[in-house]
Amino acid sequence: MKADQYVTVAREGVHEIEINRSRFICALAPAATEEEAQEFVARIRREHPTATHNCFAYVIGADAAVQKASDDGEPGGTAGVPMLQMLMRREVRYAVAVVTRYYGGVKLGAGGLIRAYGGAVGEALDALGTLTRRRYRLATVTVDHQRAGKTQNDLRATGRAVLDVRYGDAVDIEIGLPEADVEAFRAWLADTTAGSAGFELGGEAYGDA
Repeated sequence: MKADQYVTVAREGVHEIEINRSRFICALAPAATEEEAQEFVARIRREHPTATHNCFAYVIGADAAVQKASDDGEPGGTAGVPMLQMLMRREVRYAVAVVTRYYGGVKLGAGGLIRAYGGAVGEALDALGTLTRRRYRLATVTVDHQRAGKTQNDLRATGRAVLDVRYGDAVDIEIGLPEADVEAFRAWLADTTAGSAGFELGGEAYGDA
């Protein structure tokens, strides 16, 4: 069963916290694939070659199919795992977090590290913001040129996401619909266009809620 919605990082960015003179710099980014996540981790490591640790966690897939975490030399389970747990707790998907630590001379202990690494990700999510993406069905509405403008206006007026418009012999308007709305929409469309519009369901995608 696919998730009906998930949360992702609004934009790439960096948020820094300091705990007992250690700097924890959390870099967050959206990542569509595991390769993108790994490239981001590699890039942050290149930006901080002298850091004590560059720990990371990422979650790919609306159903969190791919989950990876690395402690990068911190005691096992004190860095990557709490970072991953924070992403999962916030229902964040298609995202990668790297927490770069510059050691400040004061040991934090296992509990302190877990709070620091998890907290750095949580604060970064709050600072950078998140987006909710909902699952929807792609659908194509086909109308003649006379009706195209009015139909697009009607679609927008009822809050439908118009994704693309293609002009050919007829006009194809691509929209996104929540699964639960498909039948009601079909009836609405027939009513609005006096039965003259074509309607074809496509695949599934996720869009901004």
